[in-house]
Amino acid sequence: MIDQPYEIADAHTHIFPQKLAEKAAHSIADFYKVNAGDVGTVDILLENGRRLGISHYLVCSVATTPKQVPSINHFISENCRLHPEFIGFGTIHPGMTETEMITEAVRIKEKGLRGVKLHPDIQDFLLDDPHMFALYRMCEKELHLPILFHCGDARYDRSSPQRLAHVLDSFPELSVIGAHFGGYSQWEQAYAVLKDYTRLHMDTSSSLSFLSDEDAMRLIEGYGPERLMFGTDYPLWVMEKEIERFFSLPLTDTQRRQILFGTFSALFREQAAVINRVKCEVSMKIAEIRTIFCFYL
Repeated sequence: MIDQPYEIADAHTHIFPQKLAEKAAHSIADFYKVNAGDVGTVDILLENGRRLGISHYLVCSVATTPKQVPSINHFISENCRLHPEFIGFGTIHPGMTETEMITEAVRIKEKGLRGVKLHPDIQDFLLDDPHMFALYRMCEKELHLPILFHCGDARYDRSSPQRLAHVLDSFPELSVIGAHFGGYSQWEQAYAVLKDYTRLHMDTSSSLSFLSDEDAMRLIEGYGPERLMFGTDYPLWVMEKEIERFFSLPLTDTQRRQILFGTFSALFREQAAVINRVKCEVSMKIAEIRTIFCFYL
């Protein structure tokens, strides 16, 4: 293990079954026209994490067809059961009907997964497509599941900062994580559009290697460390290099601790608190109905 005094959560990783991992990792890398940093197996993720001092991981995978959704969500949930350091996000595909998406979101919650990951560019849909709104509303009002969106890509307009802002305006209580500082390869545009959405969380993945120290610090201090989580985007990049890049920034000790673990811990602690509160409210309502029913018997 690398000797460092910080607790670290990796808030953006992808995992794949052993037999598919290498092909899947190269497919993602090809989409971004880069070389894959690693093979996306669970074992390699954990081996790298132990060596680097990472204690928790947000794990996910993206379905490229509706048919893949159930098997991916089963794979993610099983690995979360086996590895308590994992917080799993399920996948949903926009090619599903509204009813199918809502049904799958309920299954995601029942499987113990903690959110939904969507990738508008790879899944070929507009982030603010009204077809997705029933799912967003269900995650916002009923399931209390955060949605992790891939955000930004100068080559496309599917996940632009403006589209994310439209969703944030339309669903003011939806918990959203905007990957890549809210706009991969569109960092300045994202900051201009998203800086005032203080309930929006973001991760640092697939960004630090492309930003100067000055630009990275401007984003971190502008958004605020309390909204940011460290992420490697494993297996797209080499995890050790992502950590080295983060530690090369002129951050204070407090800022480092907040981004490396504090925000991650607070976000999922808050989610658990909301779910428990809703459960209590439902239980109280049921008890009230039973009391009224007994009164009239």
